[in-house]
Amino acid sequence: MIRMSVDDDVAEVVLDAPARLNALDEAGLDELSDALVTAEGAGVRALLLRGEGKAFCAGRDISGVDPASDDVLGFLAGRVEPVLRRLARFPAPTFAVGHGACLGVGLGLLIASDVVYLADDAKVGSPFGRLGAVLDSGGHALFVERLGAHRTLDLIYTSDLISGREAVTAGLFSRSFPADEVLDATRVAARRAAAGPTRAFVASKEIVTAIREQRLGLWAAVEQENRAQAAVRDTADYREGFAAFQQKRPPEFHGR
Repeated sequence: MIRMSVDDDVAEVVLDAPARLNALDEAGLDELSDALVTAEGAGVRALLLRGEGKAFCAGRDISGVDPASDDVLGFLAGRVEPVLRRLARFPAPTFAVGHGACLGVGLGLLIASDVVYLADDAKVGSPFGRLGAVLDSGGHALFVERLGAHRTLDLIYTSDLISGREAVTAGLFSRSFPADEVLDATRVAARRAAAGPTRAFVASKEIVTAIREQRLGLWAAVEQENRAQAAVRDTADYREGFAAFQQKRPPEFHGR
């Protein structure tokens, strides 16, 4: 159910099971993990993740799952979490396109991506109250961080879903676009990142991750920025970008 192509140094990974709204089972997660490994091995400079059909990903494919014998911990910790971690630490900028249902594992994939563009009418939230289950794949962390505890529990208790436009307005994700424009906009952004200084971008990703996960304060973040700047100084991207900026420096820039 996963297919991948590479064009202009951008890997496009597609969840391609539209008949089941790209819901993921164990096999689908394994395929997605393999696609990420292949893309990393190909040395792409950006990655774009999207879903085919009416939804990005409606979550776990529970068809045929018997709740009485289901190894839910094995599925989440053994299959889902490793894929989310692999996507989050992908060594290049990652972009995701969210449209239609973005729920459960699908929401987790968006959370693990660096930049998320949503269709205005995408659906984000926690439908798990209807299943007697618990929001997973990092949903609690995202919602509490961006929405606060009260709004998080409101969404969980009611199972209400918010639109892509509302999610962006609330600060959950990057930008929203009309449904017929969001994929093209994301492709443009991914190609733009691929043409830029990937090493520097990855350094910024690592700093942002450290700030979020380690709760770095201002000066600890500054120290990490300084080390990252020193590390990229000898790269071709840095030298070429520095020289080009010096030649075409806008008048409002008078420093380095």
